Amino acid sequence: MRGKVVVVTGANGGLGRSVTRAFLDLGATVVGTSKTILQSDFAQPGFLAIPADLATQKGAKELTNQVMAKFGKLHVLVHTVGGFSGGPPVADTDDATMQRMMDMNFNSLLQVARAVIPALRASGDGRLIAIGSRAAVDPGPGVGAYSASKAAMVSLVRTIAAENRDAGLRANVILPGTIDTPANRKAMPNADFSKWVQPAHIASLVAWLAGDAGKEMNGALVPIYGGDV
Repeated sequence: MRGKVVVVTGANGGLGRSVTRAFLDLGATVVGTSKTILQSDFAQPGFLAIPADLATQKGAKELTNQVMAKFGKLHVLVHTVGGFSGGPPVADTDDATMQRMMDMNFNSLLQVARAVIPALRASGDGRLIAIGSRAAVDPGPGVGAYSASKAAMVSLVRTIAAENRDAGLRANVILPGTIDTPANRKAMPNADFSKWVQPAHIASLVAWLAGDAGKEMNGALVPIYGGDV
């Protein structure tokens, strides 16, 4: 990955930290972004923190403009931003919950994807990798809003893959089961953590998709369910 410029959204999150470290270890230049990102979050050379609000088209465009002004190129976008809400069945899910899930899991990707696609196309070998969820293809009771928003993300990524293959841009989505993060352990303290997916394993898969071997993957849904398969 030396010479490659990678943008990681949610870079200081539970999964984003592992993804960012993986690319830094491979020699990439990594731009980490979130609303709260700090330059001090990563000590490795090659890291640049750019705070951004990806919920708006303006924020996503400003981020992209800063990346291009600094480096003049962009090769990889890894989108790890997302959120979870569950509990009531679909009939009892309120509009605010549905909209929040769509904003966090679909709209954030939509905004940043629209901003970076021209730069990824220009690279001739661009990669867009989004973190979806097993729930996008295997929904369960009580998570209707979450599952629907992740399914919308999957559809968006596959559409991007189809629309941009002519420029060598590859777009894929990873579908993890429950990820072993501090936030998830706190939210589900009685769960069997041994069955959860390790962030480092997802990060390795992301790096593989971004590398030379990933050229043969486009529009793919890549499951990584951990021990609960």
